[in-house]
Amino acid sequence: MNKVFKALADPTRRKVLELLRQRPMTAGELSEHFQVSKPTMSAHFSVLREADLIDAHKQGTTITYRLKLSVLEEALLGFSQAFGIGAAAPAEETDTPGKGTQS
Repeated sequence: MNKVFKALADPTRRKVLELLRQRPMTAGELSEHFQVSKPTMSAHFSVLREADLIDAHKQGTTITYRLKLSVLEEALLGFSQAFGIGAAAPAEETDTPGKGTQS
């Protein structure tokens, strides 16, 4: 899970994931959204692949990336559970006088 959080720590990589939520995109299409060099984008893609957040499909010289949403969801769920975020609220007692009914 540390690899996932390392990947999510960078705003460029978070933006890549956001773009891939819309649809699979080629490396070139993704790179158009950033003002960084191709080697820098390649490094970002590598971190995202190592974290298993994206899939890469190569056809000829074109690489198309796709978001692996299930991995991201699992990481976020684990994170939220670790910190008690989104945990179910304790059930209210129904036999407490004055609660739930008006006299």
